[in-house]
Amino acid sequence: MWSGPRNLSTAMMRSFENRADCHVWDEPFFAPWLVATGNDHPGRAETLAAHENDPAVVAKACLLPPPSGQKLYFQKHMPHHMADGFPMDWTDQCRHFFLIRNPESVIASYAKGRAEFDMDDIGFWPQIRLYESLTQAGHDIPIVECNEILAQPEAILTALCAALGIAFDPAMLAWPAGPRETDGAWAPWWYKSVENSTGFTPPRADRPIIPARYHDMVRDCMPAYEALFDRRLKPVT
Repeated sequence: MWSGPRNLSTAMMRSFENRADCHVWDEPFFAPWLVATGNDHPGRAETLAAHENDPAVVAKACLLPPPSGQKLYFQKHMPHHMADGFPMDWTDQCRHFFLIRNPESVIASYAKGRAEFDMDDIGFWPQIRLYESLTQAGHDIPIVECNEILAQPEAILTALCAALGIAFDPAMLAWPAGPRETDGAWAPWWYKSVENSTGFTPPRADRPIIPARYHDMVRDCMPAYEALFDRRLKPVT
């Protein structure tokens, strides 16, 4: 799964992890990206200490069998973590799907966790560039949208599983609350809400409140989001 931050991505990881046949891996390229960019994120020191820092080592591990012997290996990746020079050939052997969310919701949520950030931190344009690169390489990539998952989780997840060539499992609709050993070291800064969750809840009806200084960022991200939104997967009715 390729997702930007604050995109329901950890809830989707919970959903797949609740399948008996699936192991999950949380943002394996985050630590290498921190090293490559020098970016100062919440939990940087903890992340670098707890996770592999070498992108080449991570890339090779992405192709290994699930470490706990399950049939499926769900990996939560973020396109903007793939810094220049990071190996990408491993993606040839993977099945991909993209998770997207309206920039208004992403930026409003992200602003609650960091006082200052820029376009590079939220990844909309890297996401569509990666989508185009992977599709040009021959991958058929389903796209699912966050609010549509929240509004009709069983229908969207059933359609997603069908597109990925795996069976839908009702266990994906609910999970126990709490942290996971599979959560990244950055979880204390970002996962409080998902740790309290037990499943997908209906989307909020009100529009998010966005700090004025990020209004231009919303506008600049919107074309990338809309281009992927137009290609999103829709449930069969």
